[in-house]
Amino acid sequence: MLITILFWVYAAVLVGAATGVILARNPVHAVLLLVLCFVTAAALWLLLEAEFLAVVLVLVYVGAVMVLFLFVVMMLDVNVEELRRGFVRNAPLAALVAVIVALELGYALWVRRLGVELPGTKAPLPAGHSNTAEIGTVLYTDYVWPFQLAAVVLLIAIVAAIALTLRHRPGVRQQDVGRQVAVRPAARVRLVRMRSEHEP
Repeated sequence: MLITILFWVYAAVLVGAATGVILARNPVHAVLLLVLCFVTAAALWLLLEAEFLAVVLVLVYVGAVMVLFLFVVMMLDVNVEELRRGFVRNAPLAALVAVIVALELGYALWVRRLGVELPGTKAPLPAGHSNTAEIGTVLYTDYVWPFQLAAVVLLIAIVAAIALTLRHRPGVRQQDVGRQVAVRPAARVRLVRMRSEHEP
């Protein structure tokens, strides 16, 4: 009973935060609401006894990727009005897709309520079971090369984000290290001799 209540609470928060991501006018607020979506999704993973996936979702997406998104959004001077021009035009199609997904989820829940066992449902795991050990065994044996490839893709994404923030923009002063190193002290410091003044 408690698991069901927690599920509906987390699901409601997740749906509300996802709606806020779409409707938020400020990109920073949208990113923060997306962080809330990931945290509540991690809580749902915990309810499904997938502790490793929940921890990875918080550490990787919330702790790294979303922080990177937040810094990129704050540094890129995003034109919010230009991004929201097509929102009203695409809103009917988005609403239609949302209704179709909601009907599919409602149908799946209704079938389960009628007593039909859906494919993919499994018995509860034993107390000493560790899905972290199983995922690690499969990840570092059968999928070691895709795992390394994903790390390289993330590295490229970080380098691209840094390159976007360092682009030349009008009105922004850039640091020229070559000119700073080539400067001579005589061109920067001028010694002036002044007569001493005595008070009467």
